[in-house]
Amino acid sequence: MLYLVEHFFSIQGEGKYIGTPSVFFRFGGCNMRCEGFGCSEIADDGTKVIGCDTVYAVNKEHFSKHWVSIENADSLLAVMDLYELPLDVDVVLTGGEPLIYANDPIFIEFLERLTESGHQITFETNGSLDVDFERYPVYKKCVFALSVKLSNSAEPLHKRVREDVIFSLSQNAKDAFFKFSIDAESIDLGLEDEIESILEHAPKTKVYCMPVGANRADIERNSEPLIEFCKAKGYNFSDRLHIRIWDANKGV
Repeated sequence: MLYLVEHFFSIQGEGKYIGTPSVFFRFGGCNMRCEGFGCSEIADDGTKVIGCDTVYAVNKEHFSKHWVSIENADSLLAVMDLYELPLDVDVVLTGGEPLIYANDPIFIEFLERLTESGHQITFETNGSLDVDFERYPVYKKCVFALSVKLSNSAEPLHKRVREDVIFSLSQNAKDAFFKFSIDAESIDLGLEDEIESILEHAPKTKVYCMPVGANRADIERNSEPLIEFCKAKGYNFSDRLHIRIWDANKGV
């Protein structure tokens, strides 16, 4: 079953296409929890759930009753008609982890019809789940923002870094770039070695580093140390405009 958590029309807040007007589809479910990021959300039953900054789209146990089950591609495409959109606006598929639906027939039809209409599709993915580029050539027309998780996510290495998948996505996609989440405390813990080892599997792929945080205060606290890190390593600093502008609000 395919689950949609939310959709909204905003600007891309992170990475290579920052500032680009985009329609976002946030899908429910993920193959990771990333509790090391320390962001939290209070469930309806009062439980404090720890994870990434979109834990409400990850934790099925506590939040799935707010997710909408999708029965066909038309129901997803109808979302586009809810907004006054510029022609060929970008579409961003995020989560959770959208690639858990990579082989779903409804999902594939949705992608194919979007690309046929001229929309650029960007996947925001943790880079651990491969897609079948030969069986589903539509993926070759898509952009992949590879948010490969580092040790600060608290996920085990074998789960978060899949060398074969990273290589496949970076080599077969229309475009791909890395997008790492880094907090000030982690900069001195050898993260540069982790990043460099990941980059070996996708040479010449651009790197963007963005500050960890689910609210404006955390983003501001982590930004300056991260900028210095990027200057030293030659990486690109990526702000998180949606958080800096709208703080901890959803749907932006």
